[in-house]
Amino acid sequence: MCPDKEWNQPFGAWDGTLQLSHTSQRFEHITTEKFYVEACDDGVDDVLIIDRVSTEVTLSVKKDIPPSAVTRPIFGILGTIHLVAGNYLIVITKRIKIGEFFNHVIWKATDFDILSYKKTMLHLTDIQLQDNKTFLAMINHVLSVDGFYFSTTYDLTHTLQRLSNTSPEFQEMSLLERADQRFVWNCHLLRELSAQPEVHRFALPVIHGFITMHSCSINGKYFDWILISRRSCFRAGVRYYVRGIDSEGHAANFVETEQIVHYNGSKASFTRGSIPVFWSQRPNLKYKPRPQINKVANHMDGFQRHFDSQLIIYGKQVIINLVNQKGSEKPLEQAFATMVSSLGNGMIRYIAFDFHKECKNMRWDRLSILLDRVAEMQDELSYFLVDSTGKVVTNQEGVFRSNCMDCLDRTNVIQSLLARRSLQAQLQRLGVLHVGQKLEEQDEFEKIYKNAWADNANACAKQYAGTGALKTDFTRQAMLLNNIRYGVHRSGPPGQLSDSSSKSKQQRPGPIRPVRTGKRTQLGLVKDGWNSLIRYYKNNFSDGFRQDAIDLFLGNYSVDELESHSPLSVPRDLKFLALPIIMVVAFSMCIICLLMAGDTWTETLAYVLFWGVASVGTFFIILYNGKDFVDAPRLVQKEKID
Repeated sequence: MCPDKEWNQPFGAWDGTLQLSHTSQRFEHITTEKFYVEACDDGVDDVLIIDRVSTEVTLSVKKDIPPSAVTRPIFGILGTIHLVAGNYLIVITKRIKIGEFFNHVIWKATDFDILSYKKTMLHLTDIQLQDNKTFLAMINHVLSVDGFYFSTTYDLTHTLQRLSNTSPEFQEMSLLERADQRFVWNCHLLRELSAQPEVHRFALPVIHGFITMHSCSINGKYFDWILISRRSCFRAGVRYYVRGIDSEGHAANFVETEQIVHYNGSKASFTRGSIPVFWSQRPNLKYKPRPQINKVANHMDGFQRHFDSQLIIYGKQVIINLVNQKGSEKPLEQAFATMVSSLGNGMIRYIAFDFHKECKNMRWDRLSILLDRVAEMQDELSYFLVDSTGKVVTNQEGVFRSNCMDCLDRTNVIQSLLARRSLQAQLQRLGVLHVGQKLEEQDEFEKIYKNAWADNANACAKQYAGTGALKTDFTRQAMLLNNIRYGVHRSGPPGQLSDSSSKSKQQRPGPIRPVRTGKRTQLGLVKDGWNSLIRYYKNNFSDGFRQDAIDLFLGNYSVDELESHSPLSVPRDLKFLALPIIMVVAFSMCIICLLMAGDTWTETLAYVLFWGVASVGTFFIILYNGKDFVDAPRLVQKEKID
């Protein structure tokens, strides 16, 4: 019998049984020879058995669990991974309830356990032990990044519209079989379970991104408002080491965001991703490395693959490119525009909007220029609407695909505005808002909406760039929104928005009047400065490890314990150690000479100039060779992928 209350105590090193459940938790039972994972669904007697020696996976019944097995509760199997010491089982040990969606409970996984199949490490050499420890640290790092969500009864990998267009046979499939592989972050970890259909009920697809759910009330009418962001696991990585697209057309930092209103059924979705050409931006100790467009790659091939996929999945594409139209970002804007023009597809429309130029000096109200340009397009795309009987009233015909350089800060601002406009139209159509009533006038809902989008921005930014998003004080304060007369959607570099308002003239929001909206908060500017500093440090001195961790977790790199040379052992050039020491010593001597003056001022000046020139010269030598001093990935050579 499964206990009703949730167990959240941490797991230590232990042997016993794990029990898992679709209705509550499961129990894992571990012995020295096997893992037993028990399903505690009502009337189900199945037990998953994983042999710790042969790694064989079989199905049995509860009576086969040895009485001597140690038992602890878990909440799902994330999967298995092979490291130097052998196989490891990863299980979810803590969870938080996010809310209920159409009577389906949505959970966030908050803690995990990594359990070794092996009972001893005596068979490993010292180097292998160190490598295995590093690989475990990488897996733990990925699991420590907030944002893993799952449901045991609902498919979180698909939008409502995609689910509505499926066959009865699709609905009968297990969650693992029917999941959109783009968003199953533990797909590689579940490869052994996915090969055996009879054990699919134990395989739990997990997405990475952000989910928030709120019960709201406007005019005494209650509705559920849900925001879901799904990060693609294709071409996933960190800010500067994964840019552009790959040969399959997968865009970096691709995020699909779905906004759902549950009041007789209504939904909108959109995506974002990196600029879909072959380009890179390697960290080199400079604050903002110059982007480099690959001069030999077949850009049109990857570009067409990307948009062929986008058109099939989402329909029409409205591209909103927010990068600067001058300076180092200009070539990327020109390349993007040229590719769209060369493709000549009538279902793809391109809009370039220099966010920084237009909003210079905190003129956030000038975003209304962009919103006015896309208003008619948003109306044409429409939105997905289902009535209370389950009948599809309207379908969303396409999405906005917005991007900046990182598809984070500028992208988030625009997407939140586009999503707002869509929501305004939907709530009017559903009768929640009265005719002529504006969403921004609803103070209680406004606070929920602004904070949710700011939290969404922070989550996506932390997962990609390592820090919270910039400009979230704008999103939370909504300085512009109170002067804009309609809501908006969001999308990213190849991010997309997919929402639009009703075509009815009565429901179409009125024009926007560009009014100066005020200043950003001082606290917001300070936070942005701090986040920028942290981003600089992580991008240059820790992102190599973070990228390796993601590649290992997603299966882009497979550990081979028989490999003669460890990929983690990269010899450092002498200058890597010598130059920083010389610079520090020279700078220190310069300071000492200033504090301890010599017999004459000429002597003091000579010493200061000598050590000053030495420290400055060494600094510029280090900066010139910046790529040799940053923390670069070691497991997968990204240059071969770009």
